[in-house]
Amino acid sequence: MNSGIFYALVTYIMWGILPIYWKQFHHISSTQLIGHRILWSFIVLILMIIFTRQWGKFRKKMDAPTLKVHGISALLLSVNWLTYVWAINAGFIVETSLGYFINPLFSVLLGMIFLKEKLRAMQWIPLGLAILGVLYLTFVYGRLPWIALLLASTFGIYGLLKKKSALGSLYGLTLETGIMLLPALGYLIYEISRGQGIFLKINPATDFLLIGAGVATSVPLLLFALAAQRIPLTMIGLMQYIAPTIQFLIGILIYKEPFTSSQFVGFGIIWLALIIFGVESWVEHRAHPLPISAD
Repeated sequence: MNSGIFYALVTYIMWGILPIYWKQFHHISSTQLIGHRILWSFIVLILMIIFTRQWGKFRKKMDAPTLKVHGISALLLSVNWLTYVWAINAGFIVETSLGYFINPLFSVLLGMIFLKEKLRAMQWIPLGLAILGVLYLTFVYGRLPWIALLLASTFGIYGLLKKKSALGSLYGLTLETGIMLLPALGYLIYEISRGQGIFLKINPATDFLLIGAGVATSVPLLLFALAAQRIPLTMIGLMQYIAPTIQFLIGILIYKEPFTSSQFVGFGIIWLALIIFGVESWVEHRAHPLPISAD
């Protein structure tokens, strides 16, 4: 199996089940949770670099253009994380899944515009259907499905930047969490000064889960970055169906979120778009298979 496909598969399964993990923090504010997520992710990553004796090599990679690209990536990632965690604990798992159903087609569009990846004739049909589905859901909700659109756009652009990044996956994610670290620490210290800090204040299980957020965050993002550098953005978009499908089922079956017949129509239009896109991509892949990676 192509290594990029394997990394992407594991990534999307892990992301699919993450709502169950974040639901354990329903009693914690999303902003504090994101602060701890950034802190412990950075600690996990920087320890990985130090223990593998890559610190010197990591420092040599830093220059102004690299900092600029990953500064933008860090901003996109922080907005995506905050939106996602807030939505999970506010009871919008189904709408977050919609964002990641839309994201594959958004990734295809980005690949076409910025990476000059050709959009085949049959791929225009699912793109048009996806737009129709979003417009229909806007009418049903009485508002734009802003959670879904914000998640799709921030992570789609993040994926594009990772594709163009000169840094490896470990260095890139370490730099991004490092850029976010000072604001996150500043906020956490402020909350402690107000007597609202949560670490070591609730119970050992919560503390353990907060620390574990670093691993739960870092591992799939590292795998995603590895995948993005090894396979086309269109293939990443195709495989990305796995995570939102798992999330959607978790929202409906485990957390009993409402799902009306009107929502089913809107989702159905988008699912039809994804089926058409998936079948077309599969046929194209069969005709022109990806080269086998040696790594």
